[in-house]
Amino acid sequence: MLFSPGSDEIYKDALALHAKHKGKLEIRSKVPLKNKYDLSRAYTPGVAEVCRAIAKDRNLAYKYTLKANTIAIVT
Repeated sequence: MLFSPGSDEIYKDALALHAKHKGKLEIRSKVPLKNKYDLSRAYTPGVAEVCRAIAKDRNLAYKYTLKANTIAIVT
């Protein structure tokens, strides 16, 4: 079904969709965490080494974080 300009149905449907899903984006881990060791590598204390590396070379943020995978759309 195509959207008809002037029809309020699309707007009602958009509100219902966003309410149902509580927004349209989610953040979840790309790293499988099966045990305490995995969690330690991904979070504390492992993340400290990532922070230290980025502090020495800010360009490493593109290698070690989601910075290379994100954009902003501002209207």
